[in-house]
Amino acid sequence: MKKFKTIFWDFDGVIKESVSIKSDAFEQLFNPFGPEIAKKVRAHHEANGGLSRYEKIELYLSWIGEEINSKVTEDYAYKFSCIVKDKVINSEWVPGVLNYLEDNHHDQQFFLVTATPQEEINFILSSLNIKHFFKGIAGSPTKKNDAIMNYIEKYSIISDQALVIGDSETDYNAAIKNNVHFVLRKTNHNINLQNNLSCEIIVDFTNCK
Repeated sequence: MKKFKTIFWDFDGVIKESVSIKSDAFEQLFNPFGPEIAKKVRAHHEANGGLSRYEKIELYLSWIGEEINSKVTEDYAYKFSCIVKDKVINSEWVPGVLNYLEDNHHDQQFFLVTATPQEEINFILSSLNIKHFFKGIAGSPTKKNDAIMNYIEKYSIISDQALVIGDSETDYNAAIKNNVHFVLRKTNHNINLQNNLSCEIIVDFTNCK
């Protein structure tokens, strides 16, 4: 990892062990519509970790026949945020990641690219006191592939000297679209990707070189 001049980091499942927290929150949010819907929502979320919650919520609302408009979507997104924010902050770190960020942020340039809404991820990073590690922070509604492209252009980043670390197909696709190297962080939620993607796979950051 240290040979790359630039690293684009995902957040959930890469920096914090927070994927299951958001799975639980989506299931809780749609549980009033029955266990089958709740389980379907959870399964979709876990298979599409890199999509923004707004895209997911609108899809899930369509499954229950709810009218889709900006107010309804915002109401669900607000409820979701209330459920997850503190739990994400208090979740476990991915082993080794905090040491890697602390030890290498002066020698490499780090960017955070996440599907979490911009205001929320700024709050979370500030609360964790790690915001200063990142030269740029891009959250929803900016799509990941657009965020990476924008940073590459803004900072004249050489794609072959950059790396995306993610845990979802969205992360992988964002890397491929921008001709950037990709490393998959192995979790219990991306077993299909582990089997199907041809890329480097890591368990954590304890032995990264």
